[in-house]
Amino acid sequence: MHLARFPRLHLAHLPTPLEPMERLSKELGGPKLWIKRDDCTGVSTGGNKTRKLEFLFAEAEAEGADMVMTQGATQSNHARQTAAFAAKLGMECHILLEDRTGYNNANYNDNGNVLLDHLHGATTQKFPGGHDMPGEMERAAEAKRAEGKKVYTIPGGGSNPTGALGYVNCAFELLGQANERSLRMDHIVTATGSSGTQAGLVTGLAAMNANIPLLGIGTRAPQPKQEQMVFDLAVKTAEKIGASGAVTREMVKANTDYVGEGYGLPTESGLEAIRMFAELEGLLLDPVYSAKGAAGLIDLIRKGHFDKDSNVVFLHTGGSVGLFGYDFAFDHTDRRVSIG
Repeated sequence: MHLARFPRLHLAHLPTPLEPMERLSKELGGPKLWIKRDDCTGVSTGGNKTRKLEFLFAEAEAEGADMVMTQGATQSNHARQTAAFAAKLGMECHILLEDRTGYNNANYNDNGNVLLDHLHGATTQKFPGGHDMPGEMERAAEAKRAEGKKVYTIPGGGSNPTGALGYVNCAFELLGQANERSLRMDHIVTATGSSGTQAGLVTGLAAMNANIPLLGIGTRAPQPKQEQMVFDLAVKTAEKIGASGAVTREMVKANTDYVGEGYGLPTESGLEAIRMFAELEGLLLDPVYSAKGAAGLIDLIRKGHFDKDSNVVFLHTGGSVGLFGYDFAFDHTDRRVSIG
């Protein structure tokens, strides 16, 4: 697929590393684990949204926008990266944040991603949970347009066919890296939420006839809804790149057993995954997305889902800045010692 025909800004640090996780593999007794470091994409500490925003902001510039607007949860990684792109390109940025957890913790509401939103110059507007956020964003955009602003709206997570191009390209990049080092990828696992990352990967892998199973570990929606969202977006993305019919329903798999009590609410298995990745590999996960994705990966390994000698690639979606909004979820006391 020739993605160069689509407008794109080259701001990400690419290609991101593909690294072995030898200590984690040993701890779990196999399979051979690898990690695709999309926490290293650059732009305000990086994360998976950077790939999407390269295409989305290029489209915004092509349309003459002077302001971008998006929406998400309070500790939205997408919002932070959107604010950073806007700062880099000299656009105004307004972010609508929805409270999906009910947390009154000061760090959760003002630190982490929220702090960086404001440092990048974005304005934010808070809404209680349960709002029609796309509708709220469109009303806010219309109000700004009435003031003379040229507003480009970005859906939550940057998940539309334009944004998904970023992960079509990631699929090409990942397969190229694997081919270069003669790495047979037997499985790819990643967190899936607003669906753009998984949909782009599914589309890219299908377009290359890679025949590599991709599993999304859900962070919010029930399995039928999650898989349908991913499939619908993958079909539209395939049409956009001229590969209509490449994606079949059987290619879209999501496991939503690790969501816990709800979106943005830490789980014990997720906290365990954060500690394991940090202590064994020096890698930081976030409680909302990558930790739940990793928790699913770890549990499935323990249950024998993967062959011991297979190669499994975990795509790290980033978001470690969010840890500073979730400090209350961690018990630090057992690590504090007195010397002398």
